[in-house]
Amino acid sequence: MKHITILAFSALVLASCGQKEKTNDTVITANTESKDLALNLDPNAGIINNANSPHVAFKSIDMGDCQWTEGFWADKFKIAETKMVPYMRSLLTGDTGHALNNFKIAAGLKDGEHKGMHWHDGDFYKFMEATMYVYAQNKDEALLKEIDSYIDIIGKAQEKDGYLQTQIQLNEDRSRYENRKFHEMYNSGHLLTSACIHYRITGQTNFLDIAVKHADLLYSLFMTDDERYGRFGFNQTQIMGLVELYRTTKDKRYLELAEKFINNRGAYKVAETPETKGYPIGDMVQERTPLRKSDEAVGHAVLALYYYAGAADVYAETGEQALIDALDKLWMNVALKKMYVTGAVGQTHYGASTNRDKIEEGFIDEYMMPNMTAYNETCANVCNSMFSYRMLGVHGESKYADIMETVLYNSALSGINLEGDRYYYANPLRVIHGSRDYDKMNTEFPTRQAYLDCFCCPPNLVRTIAKVSGWAYSKSKNGIAVNLYGGNTLKTTLTDGSKIELKQETAYPWNGDVKITMQECKNTPFDMLVRIPDWAEGTKVFVNGKDADVTVKAGEFTTINREWKKDDVIRIAMPLDINFVEGHERIEEVRNQVAIKRGPLVYCVESADLPKNTSILDVFIKGDASQLKSEYRPDFLGGVSAITGNVLLRKDAAKTDKMYHKVNKPQWEKYNTTFVPYYAWSNRNNEKESEMTVFLPVVWE
Repeated sequence: MKHITILAFSALVLASCGQKEKTNDTVITANTESKDLALNLDPNAGIINNANSPHVAFKSIDMGDCQWTEGFWADKFKIAETKMVPYMRSLLTGDTGHALNNFKIAAGLKDGEHKGMHWHDGDFYKFMEATMYVYAQNKDEALLKEIDSYIDIIGKAQEKDGYLQTQIQLNEDRSRYENRKFHEMYNSGHLLTSACIHYRITGQTNFLDIAVKHADLLYSLFMTDDERYGRFGFNQTQIMGLVELYRTTKDKRYLELAEKFINNRGAYKVAETPETKGYPIGDMVQERTPLRKSDEAVGHAVLALYYYAGAADVYAETGEQALIDALDKLWMNVALKKMYVTGAVGQTHYGASTNRDKIEEGFIDEYMMPNMTAYNETCANVCNSMFSYRMLGVHGESKYADIMETVLYNSALSGINLEGDRYYYANPLRVIHGSRDYDKMNTEFPTRQAYLDCFCCPPNLVRTIAKVSGWAYSKSKNGIAVNLYGGNTLKTTLTDGSKIELKQETAYPWNGDVKITMQECKNTPFDMLVRIPDWAEGTKVFVNGKDADVTVKAGEFTTINREWKKDDVIRIAMPLDINFVEGHERIEEVRNQVAIKRGPLVYCVESADLPKNTSILDVFIKGDASQLKSEYRPDFLGGVSAITGNVLLRKDAAKTDKMYHKVNKPQWEKYNTTFVPYYAWSNRNNEKESEMTVFLPVVWE
């Protein structure tokens, strides 16, 4: 255990009993004495540091324990390392993104004014986190020096009492915690999380010092029943950040404050106050119903899923039954009634909740799943995987990893182009020329953008791509769980401290064969848990070439317990059939339509693969999946398994302004086309804008 000393925040050090310090109209009552905080820091280095959490079934591996070696995720990580992170650096440390400039101005190192959204500080912390995940893999000392230079600037920008919000500090017309629309809690959460990750990877405390100082200020203000602060923390990243800070420092105040933010939601009358003006209230920010009484995901999808993920972190520490009961209901509501086939969530940009509260960028009624106007913010999709990853840790059940995988291969990666330097904020399932007026929209675009003024999604996605190796495995009570497949090596310890080394070889998701070789392990029996995806019916599992003689069921972990030895080989053979998928009968938008799936990947058809001037609305699919064929093309869209087969083009579709008109039996033209993975759509350089659809009307034969 590494022992260090971090100074308590300066407001307490400077104040004496009964004194108050007033800064920007916020009054802080100081403690009665000043002292250093002696902190026993936890050296465990999991992305979610639940190594000592008493209420989880699966524990995290440490960052860097799993290294991608070849295949899909190795390729994606390499792009993150060589293009995504460097390109984002050029944006956020320059004049385009202006994020680092904001910190420099607040630090007195540069003249100027704040630019960017209110949450831009948080975007920069996420970029720093992504950079640190890359450093955890490649150990490039230049990255560490780069991060240290940012930390030095951020430290100079922080005020003496721990306050750090450039969007407030650089605006004389704003006061601290004046209005929740300024997203101070959101920025705080990403600060705390990023600082904990930095400590776990580097062992340095320079960033953690800043986080502790800031968290102490939050505790002094928000550990209260005053409605002025009780309704404030609506964008709940601070809950996750506080729990990670508690796990790192063992200071229980941070866990108490995290739980306080949960307890505050739904505890106050939903009414407009000076602190809420300018931003929707009620279900929009999950404040109408207390979490423990909630059974429906409502409001802004990102806010909701950050909230649920944070609550899952709190449960992992407290074990409160009412909390996990509610989270189980909410997860089921999202996964079974409000999630797209791509794992995307947040059906609409503007709408209303079932309680008739105005909502934006979020959840609406169950089974109301529009395709063309689907919002599906990249952040929301990523948050869906974050929530499921935490629920995987809590329960140790395969279904949560299924959702993680669906998101990662589909609605997350669709938010960035193959080269790693263009972004989508929204991820619809159908795009039609002329159907939307993009000039009236602020986050939807017909093509991916080099920069988004609202820049929350790009660093969220890039940090996820950079850290997904940390999600690939978990530690079970007496073994290792294989959550995600990809060519990698694992060097870690089991929960009893014994060493284990594995090598995974696979061309997944293009090929369903996975080979896992035991390279080092203890000489007493332990479990290997291999996930059988919910789509992988008919999977077979072998050990050293023989049937493993265990229960193999799609949608569950298969547990193999034995006395393992060096060079033992597990082989998982998953059939990668091409399947039609239809929606629930209550999803009106996809009645008599099907999507194409192969393994974890959802496919779509683009106008680039159709005759010129063909409308995507005139494309139908024959009701025979057996006529579809898959072929891996290494030089197509970065290397994908494309699916080819016949579609039917309707040649007599009426072009009319009438909403309804008489129709006769359609005239069909058969056409052989190519279907591409949804994540790879809109990546053809020879077209500025592409039509696309995931669901196609089906003509059954």
